[in-house]
Amino acid sequence: MVTGTSVATSKKQLGNTIATVSGDELRTTVPTQIDQALDGKFAGVQITQNSGNPAGGMSVRLRGPSTVAGSSDPLYIIDGVIVNNDSPQLLDLGGSAQNRLVDISPNDVERVEVIKGAAAAAIYGSRASNGVVQIFTKRGKEGAPQVTFSSQLLVSQIRKKLDYNQYPSRFTNFVATDLTQVPVQRYDYQDGIFRTAVGTDDYVSVTGGSATTKYFASANYFRNQGIIKASDFARGGGRVRVQQSFGSKASLSVGANYTLSESHDIPNGGINEAYGALTGFIFANNFINPAADPTTGRYPSTSPQAFVLRTNPLEAINRFNFVQRTSRFIGDAQLSLTPFEGFSFDYVLGYDASTQIGTGFIPVGNTTPSYSTGYARRADRTAILVNNDATFNYRRNFTEWLASTTTVGGTLQYDQALSTNLTAIQLSPIVQTTAGGTLVPTTVNGLPVPNDSRQERTFVGAFVQQTLGLGNRLFLTGALRVDAASVYGANNRTQYYPKASVAYVLSEEKFWKDGKLGTLIPQFKLRGSFGKAGNLTAIGPYDRFTNYGPVTAGSLQGLAPATLLGNENIKPERQTEFETGVDASFFNDRLGFEVSYYNKRVQDLLLSRDLALSSGYSNRFENIGNMTNRGIEVLVRATPVQSKAVRWSITGTFTHNENHITDIPGGLLTFPNGFGLVAAVEGQPLGTFYGTYSARNPDGSLLLTPKLSDGSGGLPQRERGVQGPNGTGTPQRDATGQPTGAFLSKVLGNPNPRYIASLINEVGLLNNRLLLRVQFDAQQGFDVFNFTSRVGNRDLYGGLSGYEGELRGEVPKGTSAAIYNTFDRWVEDGSFVKLREASVSYLLKPKALGLRDLRLSVSGRNLVAFTKYSGYDPEVNAAGQSNAVRGFDFVEVPIPRTVSVGFNASF
Repeated sequence: MVTGTSVATSKKQLGNTIATVSGDELRTTVPTQIDQALDGKFAGVQITQNSGNPAGGMSVRLRGPSTVAGSSDPLYIIDGVIVNNDSPQLLDLGGSAQNRLVDISPNDVERVEVIKGAAAAAIYGSRASNGVVQIFTKRGKEGAPQVTFSSQLLVSQIRKKLDYNQYPSRFTNFVATDLTQVPVQRYDYQDGIFRTAVGTDDYVSVTGGSATTKYFASANYFRNQGIIKASDFARGGGRVRVQQSFGSKASLSVGANYTLSESHDIPNGGINEAYGALTGFIFANNFINPAADPTTGRYPSTSPQAFVLRTNPLEAINRFNFVQRTSRFIGDAQLSLTPFEGFSFDYVLGYDASTQIGTGFIPVGNTTPSYSTGYARRADRTAILVNNDATFNYRRNFTEWLASTTTVGGTLQYDQALSTNLTAIQLSPIVQTTAGGTLVPTTVNGLPVPNDSRQERTFVGAFVQQTLGLGNRLFLTGALRVDAASVYGANNRTQYYPKASVAYVLSEEKFWKDGKLGTLIPQFKLRGSFGKAGNLTAIGPYDRFTNYGPVTAGSLQGLAPATLLGNENIKPERQTEFETGVDASFFNDRLGFEVSYYNKRVQDLLLSRDLALSSGYSNRFENIGNMTNRGIEVLVRATPVQSKAVRWSITGTFTHNENHITDIPGGLLTFPNGFGLVAAVEGQPLGTFYGTYSARNPDGSLLLTPKLSDGSGGLPQRERGVQGPNGTGTPQRDATGQPTGAFLSKVLGNPNPRYIASLINEVGLLNNRLLLRVQFDAQQGFDVFNFTSRVGNRDLYGGLSGYEGELRGEVPKGTSAAIYNTFDRWVEDGSFVKLREASVSYLLKPKALGLRDLRLSVSGRNLVAFTKYSGYDPEVNAAGQSNAVRGFDFVEVPIPRTVSVGFNASF
């Protein structure tokens, strides 16, 4: 049974696929957060860990991206509560923003359901374009109290380091004809940045109750060091649920979860951040000893020029102080009534409130190029989400051949976000707060704004769904959802989202069950579905308005409009999806598969259109552009061996998705979060890499600059010519055969995998007391922009081994500078196969101390990677949870190799 269709429904009746996974499957290793544990468990799901920080944010895509300006992460619902999974960047930490699922302990999870497309999620309306993930936590059970306690010890290490420049000399200057070198000592800064990290995960729960009253309570404490020195994350909390039955016709369930977390962060990598530990490493000249002066304690700048400041990574680790604290409460009350046979009423009141406080401090007299006079920041954010959902359901069997299920529901939702922030520079000595410095003004859309923001959003919706079952084999479902959201103007506030599906269980037909097919293929179902859903993430609550901000003219106070022009006619992005598929099992359910084909079209993309400056505004949001995702998903389960002594099961998934974006104004839209090197290009996948490229001869070899009499020249160069539409261009040559005209740009790579696959093998021995489990994940056919290599191999810095060839004379001096802005040189194949998980556990049945059972385990995560990518890790993303900018690697913290040892005891 699954509940993603609004009420508990047999999978047999579904015309679409809803994937499920148990909590036990999620906890085969020790994940730090729930979405991390889902990796590789489902077809059609791409999960990316953007950073290797202990609370690093995750990105989840179900069947490809569904928006450009907004988020493609699904809607998360925990025990009926719509929860906040935003990734606000309170502090400038590069790409390592946390997402709020890190607040939920995976140990509390009973099961997870994933609703992947609009055809399935249409009843969730304007919030379901990205799919829905429903998380169900553990509940009380009738009987004597049962206590479970588990403890894990985790050890994490970097999987591989970058090869650093070890050449024993350096050039004395940047003059191309002067090859004079002086001897130097080289340092591997990475030894002072990375460490072996240790963590613990402790959990205790108790459950029990009577036939009418059941309870469940748990407490957890998780602490994990980061592989970057001085970074860590700690989370502690508790959960309680009480279920009370009032006879056979009414029940009430009340749940509460409180979490308090704290992280100590080191800025690393990411977009627009150049004062972190890893950025300090990549921008350094590694012939500078980074150690602090033993007399003064001051750290040197990692530049050979005394007047140039470059962040010393050891100073970032030992002197900077960035802390984030989060307090979060999630609660729900659920009332269920069954006044007469076949009829039920369910009401859910959900509440999610979180308060985040971030503080940052860089002391006066540091080596950063931006904040040498000191830096202090304080940022607070409180987010509140409330949902009220009521559902009426009536089931009736009119005849043995005709069954009906009618469902009517409504929802009222309210979101609120309150934030304040202050940033100061030019701090007084010793002072670590913003009160001790000069405040930095904040601007939004060209206007100075107060450091106090309040946003509210309301949302109402209703749906009706009808399912007819014919002969327990043919199931027809139709539904309609109506929504209204305060985000949109009166003309487009109300939106309608239909849904229809059919499921035909051929294996229930008499000719099938009574024949050889019934023996060979006991279950066989054909299905198809259609649905529409919307997306509310692309714009803010007030973006449809022309906003005004305070201005001062002499002693007079006034208002001035922002550079963003309002648009009352914008409407939600809408997704239409068709899905077809087949589910089957063979050989007495020893082999089964699910195959799905989907075709999604997203219309009315919300994008920012540039305006003529004569209008008085620079841009405004409009519904322009469309996007498609087409793909196939395959899930295969097999049990080759099944006996009391041995059980061997195999699960495999395969996903292929093709994404294209069309009707882009001017055929090209670049994104600032990718340094202008990531774009939406007409007819191409979202987020393609776009930039200049190498000039080449007709035979494909590099076209070099002419060799001059003084020995200079002979360097690679960028292609030139006449730029055409949609990333096309025509190269041109002058009379000498050299490139002429403007620098040309084109599509350089695609960060979206051509296919994603996973393979899970589990072997149970000794009546499943000894369990061995291995999971491999693969992503193939995608590119990564290696910005790390671009910076680290340039002569200005030269800390990576790729620069050694220029020092050895294997290429002309100046080659690294010549190719620095030739961007096709930095796009690499990111394809990989990873040993994602491996575990061994053994179940004991001791009699002592009242133990029911004791399971001992050893497990590992991200143990081995098979890839040609030269950077730390092809999975990380310097732009964090950005939907448009993916596959961008700029010294983001790599995903560590983690090994854990632990036990789980039940009393």
